[in-house]
Amino acid sequence: QVKKAVEALLAFGRSKAKRGAPLLGDSENVQLMVTVWKVPRVPQLIKIPLPHGIRPETAEVCLFTKDEPNLSAEQTENLYKKLLIQNGIRSVSQIISYKTLKKEYKLFEAKRRLLNRFDLFLSDDRIRRLLPSHLGKHFYARKKAPLSVNLKAKNLAKELQKHIQGTTLPVTNKGCCYTARIGHTGMKADEILDNIIAAAEVIAKKLPKNWKNVKILHLKTLKSVALPIYTANISNLDE
Repeated sequence: QVKKAVEALLAFGRSKAKRGAPLLGDSENVQLMVTVWKVPRVPQLIKIPLPHGIRPETAEVCLFTKDEPNLSAEQTENLYKKLLIQNGIRSVSQIISYKTLKKEYKLFEAKRRLLNRFDLFLSDDRIRRLLPSHLGKHFYARKKAPLSVNLKAKNLAKELQKHIQGTTLPVTNKGCCYTARIGHTGMKADEILDNIIAAAEVIAKKLPKNWKNVKILHLKTLKSVALPIYTANISNLDE
């Protein structure tokens, strides 16, 4: 069922490309839409590691780090640059220390440029709570809130890659439908299929009330209709 839906979306994307419809960088995002029976009381962000990366190699990634004692902002940033290189991580485009963020990105225009420059933001988990007041609401409205990473992790490459090549499902307490980016139309059907199965397994464990709360799963691109790939049995609504 899922594979049929993926192949239909990819075929739709190809037929549109032939007709000369403008596509975002030749490929469109494939989204997994999750509709739940019961709206959770507390919002949460479900992090989903994926077997196949959904960001192009050219994606710009920014990492915010804590300030190291007795070091200038520049020295702190260089320290973390070396740490990433030692761990073979080359996918982070820029490191910004907390001190630099406070000093150079005070003005709204500077924050807006920062927001538009990067595809993904990561944050040292030790300063994650301090960021919302400095970044402003636009980061959160555009769903670019920094993802928390553990820079003390034993396997730092694995820790960062699972965030850079994973996805998130923002679950709110204001509605019953949530969306996660699961792939793009430039990927193979089997890769998107693997990602959907992996995401469904995580959602089944992490969603409030788990899999029983999933009412319908849809698959769609920005311009396509939403194709249902799973519909729950009414008996799941036992509450």
